[in-house]
Amino acid sequence: MGDYLLCSSPIHGHVNPLRGLGAGLVRAGHRVRMLTGARFADAVAAVGIEHVPLPEACDYDYRRFDEVFPGRVPLTGIRKLAFDYAEVFAASMPGQYRALRAELDRDPAEALLVEQSFLGVLPLLAGPPARRPPVVGAGVFPLAQSSRDTAPFGMALPPLRSPLNAPRNAVLTWAAREVVFRAAQDRVNRGLRELGLPRLPEFVLDWPVLADRFTQLTSAGFEYPRSDLPASFRFVGPLPPSGPTDWTPPPWWSELDDACPVVHVTQGTIDNVDLDRLVGPTVRGLAGKDVLVVVATGGRPESAVPGAAALPPNVRVERFLAYDRLLPRVDVLVTNGGAGGTHQALGAGVPLVVAGDSADNPENAARVAWSGAGIDLRTGTPPAEAVADAVERVLREPRYRARAREFAVEIAGCDAPASVAAELAQVITDTSR
Repeated sequence: MGDYLLCSSPIHGHVNPLRGLGAGLVRAGHRVRMLTGARFADAVAAVGIEHVPLPEACDYDYRRFDEVFPGRVPLTGIRKLAFDYAEVFAASMPGQYRALRAELDRDPAEALLVEQSFLGVLPLLAGPPARRPPVVGAGVFPLAQSSRDTAPFGMALPPLRSPLNAPRNAVLTWAAREVVFRAAQDRVNRGLRELGLPRLPEFVLDWPVLADRFTQLTSAGFEYPRSDLPASFRFVGPLPPSGPTDWTPPPWWSELDDACPVVHVTQGTIDNVDLDRLVGPTVRGLAGKDVLVVVATGGRPESAVPGAAALPPNVRVERFLAYDRLLPRVDVLVTNGGAGGTHQALGAGVPLVVAGDSADNPENAARVAWSGAGIDLRTGTPPAEAVADAVERVLREPRYRARAREFAVEIAGCDAPASVAAELAQVITDTSR
């Protein structure tokens, strides 16, 4: 059996996928540890993974990003993403690396599984291969690898269907490397220099090409085609949905079986401080329509929903809902585009309306529209009328549901935990030869 060390930045949407993969490894009999934030210790231990805490200096609280980093508050889109790469991910690299190195010195692992925002692995990859175990990367947000066939990650631009695609992408790639993400690149190289290591030989977002393997947690059909994708990259599909075993359906649950369409809206568990960004417009836009609107607040109190004191009769609100139980009954998901929820919807054959403007959400939204599985509203704060029009269009035009169901078939043929386990075993075999 293997002995694996998983590494994740202390962000819910990054820890959760690795926790799911780790749980699969534990069930298969492997020993699994995870280096991540202290607040995830109980969740990690609950599935049989040994928790290894990050040092306090790089164990940031993603729920307080705007408070700790006020400079990111006015930013949106790729500017906010670039800020996070420089001031959060790259700045955390030295502390993450020291914790990783210390754990490997204390108790070596046969292989590492590292999600792509955990830049603490870069000093290992920049140093001598003999001083590190094999590294398998895990893509928990859309594929960020540079390509002549796509615009740079963060710009949320799908490929052009014209000869102008490659020239456009070349110009934008130069801008991403030399301007937009320059601060992150410089910060990584400064950290490597202070550790006595050479500069990173790749663009910081392209570091997965330095790993022995890279596993992207999506189906191949949801990603833009790349003719120059490295041979070490694999599409393994998203994690299957899992719900709490002790979850009890709310009293209104039987209403999901009524004849009217069910529209589920959520802003996830991170970008949900202001529920009037998307939940509020959806509730207002669909008030009085012949649909049942099901709201999940992502842990916020029900009173945080705009107009909570007098919600329309066709609205139901819960803090959390078991997606493995809910999504098979949903006709449209309205979301800000988190990778986990997006893939769970596609796995259930549910088309989407996406409105997101932070982190990787615009990239997920762009892929939803490009793939034909839904509509991208291209903003994080859509007006109520725009949400209602998009929902009605998705319900009216069967092509969206048909495309989402094609994804459901494709995803059903994937087994991410088994595929990642196979890649880990293979890199160990390759290294021992």
